[in-house]
Amino acid sequence: MSNVCEICGKGPTTGNNVSHSMRHTRRRFMPNLADRKIFDVKTGKTVKKKVCMKCLKTMTK
Repeated sequence: MSNVCEICGKGPTTGNNVSHSMRHTRRRFMPNLADRKIFDVKTGKTVKKKVCMKCLKTMTK
């Protein structure tokens, strides 16, 4: 199951966990995704999609 936004294509990015002693270990930053029902203009129906919260905020504007 992929963690990718179906609208903008945003996926996980990588970085480092940095402890107090400045030791670096690899980690993943996951996008904030949620299943939402969105009205599709092409088909004229509501479709269930995985959307990141940034896209959802932009669509409501």
